[in-house]
Amino acid sequence: MKKPLILVTNDDGITAPGIRNLVNFMNEIGDVIVVAPNSPQSGKGHAITIDSTLTFEEIGLDGPQKDYSLSGTPVDCVKFALNKILPRKPDLVVSGINHGANSSINVIYSGTMSAAVEAGVEGLQAIGFSLLDFSWDADFSQAKEYIQTIVKKVLANPIPKGTVLNVNIPNLKKEEIKGVKVCRQANAKWEENFDERINPHGKKYYWLTGYFNNMDDGHDADETALADGYISIVPVKFDLTAHEHLQQLRETLE
Repeated sequence: MKKPLILVTNDDGITAPGIRNLVNFMNEIGDVIVVAPNSPQSGKGHAITIDSTLTFEEIGLDGPQKDYSLSGTPVDCVKFALNKILPRKPDLVVSGINHGANSSINVIYSGTMSAAVEAGVEGLQAIGFSLLDFSWDADFSQAKEYIQTIVKKVLANPIPKGTVLNVNIPNLKKEEIKGVKVCRQANAKWEENFDERINPHGKKYYWLTGYFNNMDDGHDADETALADGYISIVPVKFDLTAHEHLQQLRETLE
C-alpha cells in the first residue's frame, strides 16, 4: 500500500527539537519531506517574503526523510515546497511541534499555525501542533501516541475543506493527559506593555512585555480543556468573513 506523503514545517527553525520529534513521529506513518526555516520565525504570523530573495539547501539530518532549509517564513516554506520541491501534492501538511502554546488568540500570531493555514488555502489537509512548554529541552515524546493517532484519523477521515486543525498539548506526562477534546477558541488576549529602557548612548529602546488574560471559563473553550489536562483541537477557518453579520451590515451600510 502506498504511503502518504507528508510535508513537515515549523516556525522555530529546522533544527529545533520540536520539529525533529515531529519528523520522527511522521516517519512511522508516511514518506516525509521537511521544508522549514533556517532560523527561528516565531510570531511571524502569515508573513511572506516579498522584498528580498529566498535561498534553500538540502541538509543532512536524522532519519530517512529529505530535509530542506529555507531562508524564509513558515508560509514561504509551504509555498516554496509546493512549487519547487515536492514531487506531488502532499496528503498532509503538519506544522510544529511548536515550543509553547498556540491556543486561543495566539493562533493569530503563530507562524506554526500560519503554515498550516497556508496549506489549507491550497486545498490541503493540515494540522498545527504545539506543546505548552517553551523550553528548548521540552519532552515531546510524551505526546507521540496522541499526535500519531490524530494524524492517522485525519488521513483516514479528511478534514472539511476550508478548515485546518490547531492542536495544543498540555505539558504533562503521557499518563496524566486525560484525552482529546474538540473545542472552540477561547476569548483571551494579551495585555501588552512596552518596557522603556535607556541604552549606553542615552537613547530609549523598548521591550514588549505583558501578560495573558483569559476571559473565558466556558467548558468548551480550548484554554479550559488544556487547564483540565486535555489536548485541545480547534478547527480553524481561514475565511475571516463574519457571515453572521452580513445581512445586518447590508441593511446599515448599503
